[in-house]
Amino acid sequence: MKKKWLLYILVVLTFSFMFPASSFAKEVEKQKETAFIDVSVATLWSSPEDIRKGLDEPALGNPVDMWQWTRSMSVEQKRDLVGRLQTQGLYGQEVTILEEQGDWVKVAVHGQPTPKNELGYPAWLPKEQLAYEKKFAQQKDKKSFALVTSPTTWLYNDHKFEAKFKEISFNTRLPIITQRHGATLVATPSDGNKWIDSNAVSVYESNQDIPDPTGEDLVQTGKKFLGLPYLWAGASGFGFDCSGFTHTIYKSHGITIPRDSSVQATHGTPVAKEDLQKGDLLFFAYNEGKGSVHHVGMYIGDGKMIHAPNSSSTVEIIEVFESEYYSSEFAGARRYID
Repeated sequence: MKKKWLLYILVVLTFSFMFPASSFAKEVEKQKETAFIDVSVATLWSSPEDIRKGLDEPALGNPVDMWQWTRSMSVEQKRDLVGRLQTQGLYGQEVTILEEQGDWVKVAVHGQPTPKNELGYPAWLPKEQLAYEKKFAQQKDKKSFALVTSPTTWLYNDHKFEAKFKEISFNTRLPIITQRHGATLVATPSDGNKWIDSNAVSVYESNQDIPDPTGEDLVQTGKKFLGLPYLWAGASGFGFDCSGFTHTIYKSHGITIPRDSSVQATHGTPVAKEDLQKGDLLFFAYNEGKGSVHHVGMYIGDGKMIHAPNSSSTVEIIEVFESEYYSSEFAGARRYID
């Protein structure tokens, strides 16, 4: 026993010599550093080297111009994003900083479950797209929040909605300061308080207060985005990929599901094809449905599915089992609501 304690003390002393307490504490603190997305939508990259000079500039600064970026790309340029991008984060969303490299940081996006990191979805973004103000952090923790329910909407500098500040996405959540005459005053990560049209948001005291959705609720939310162009790694009202679409629809109703389709396919409750209900998620895999999952859509009833298919298309509704391609690659379904 004494030998074990002696060995333990030697290890501790050696560790302390190699890593002084002060530097070790700083490193631990650095690993736990949190911040908030400070642009309407932050696009997160596989690495800083994956950006395309010039073409991706509208998505890289602060502020960003998501419409300019997505509308400026050809189909081939959109396809070229596959592998370059990982996910997106919304204005005011919390992240944990994992690593720094010059003007870039690797973060874990909270609220996007993945086996890649227990803190959230890990990827890179420009450092200038983050902010941290203690007051905003406290407001996020303690105040009720406005949840954006329009595909996109504007924040304004005034309650009469005359001076536009920033266009933000569906599912953005910001702390509420006050409400008056159809206008809601919300806190922002680094620009003080701004006004938003009360018709564009729902107000909740906490995530637990969001009503449990029915399948029809999920379907109606999904239909808001019909015609919206696909964006690889997209998770906002400016563009979705297939799993970003299903993840965001559920998230807006207070249900957090995994971020990626392959992981969504392993959670929830398995559902037989003949028992499908509105809101169930349908999965598709290579090798006639027996290989790895590569796509997800949401069942809307009557044999139909709503989904974000690929870079050359938009959010659409199809007769899923009438399609030779999708019916041949159907790999099963999962249910995330009671």
